[in-house]
Amino acid sequence: MNILILGSGGREHTFAWKIAQSNKLTNLFVAPGNAGTAKIATNVEISVTDFPAIKKLVLAENIEMVVVGPEDPLVQGVHDFFLKDDELKNIPVIGPEKKGAILEGSKEFAKEFMARHNVPTAAYQSFTSESLEAGYAFLETLNPPYVLKADGLAAGKGVLILDDIEEAKAELKSMLVDAKFGNASAKVVIEEFLSGIELSVFVLTDGKNYITLPTAKDYKRIGEGDTGLNTGGMGAISPVPFADATFMQKIEDRIVKPTIEGFQKDEIPYKGFVFIGLIKVGEEPYVIEYNVRMGDPETEVVLPRVKNDMVELLQATANGTLNTIKLDLDDRTATTIVAVSGGYPEAYEKGKVITGFENVQDSIVFHAGTQLKDDEVVSSGGRVLAVTSFGNDFKEALKTSYKSMEKIAFDKMNYRKDLGFDL
Repeated sequence: MNILILGSGGREHTFAWKIAQSNKLTNLFVAPGNAGTAKIATNVEISVTDFPAIKKLVLAENIEMVVVGPEDPLVQGVHDFFLKDDELKNIPVIGPEKKGAILEGSKEFAKEFMARHNVPTAAYQSFTSESLEAGYAFLETLNPPYVLKADGLAAGKGVLILDDIEEAKAELKSMLVDAKFGNASAKVVIEEFLSGIELSVFVLTDGKNYITLPTAKDYKRIGEGDTGLNTGGMGAISPVPFADATFMQKIEDRIVKPTIEGFQKDEIPYKGFVFIGLIKVGEEPYVIEYNVRMGDPETEVVLPRVKNDMVELLQATANGTLNTIKLDLDDRTATTIVAVSGGYPEAYEKGKVITGFENVQDSIVFHAGTQLKDDEVVSSGGRVLAVTSFGNDFKEALKTSYKSMEKIAFDKMNYRKDLGFDL
């Protein structure tokens, strides 16, 4: 079949790499894609939220399935757009409809969903500029650190964790009154801080049946030892060593099952990936957030461990037959390290020529912020590429990833040297 992937990052290159291995694939398109996807698929210069242009492409190229990478088109209703169009309605879209995508589109909606279905999460309240004083009062009832979350999409940067009550109040005002994160922070969720170690669980669901994919842990901060500003992710490890069978059973019973059953009870149509951001507090799992797509860079360690035919998995998701699929996994550990542009996540330069890909033998290089320019691969984003390797444990896999990373170069390239330090 002909398949279209929407997106341009490392996650989408990984999907393309995995789908390209299927003998069920005829032609693969990625919109807009990057220099990595260009090698294994046809890139089409279309924005992921330009639905009329996507329709034109789908009809022109006889595309039979659309896999949505990022959250933006889902929250804006790309799945609904297909369902409402007579020419598109029979083409499966992997990713929830708008009603499901709001789980990521609104932190408040997600918190209310968890409360309704008894999914363990931190205590919280939400506020607008009208209830700023009440927000101050709620902060007074909490112990530091204070967690402030912009309700809407803020590209992974809308969460602040602050130790000082006065700073927390000032930031709350900045978010609500001064629109620090634009419209995304017109409403702010304040929640209690949970102390523990984070991990992510990925679930693929057809709305009724589900498959729990491998766990992963990503590293969000730019600096060694998890210091400095939050980024889109500096690397990831799968599986998570501390998530043993007992802990995974708790996640299954208390979080995954109630979430999927919650979709049915609330009549939320959901075909696609659920990314559950968790924290292990003592021996108990709590949900920090839901995302309605795969994570990046977690995809770069989760998908390489899945041995199943990816197109078969996606077809079963579209057809509602995931209960017929048995997940086949590589038992080894996969690790990925992300190379970023100098200055990222603040101001950085683009257009740096990247060299050394051909020297990497023992790892897979996934492109993120790259493009082809005059036959050369150049940087075009903050997170530029991810180097994924396998090993018998995370230390062995990381060693290989770091060795491979040393063979790649671009001006002001930066990556963290301490992944796995907390495991």
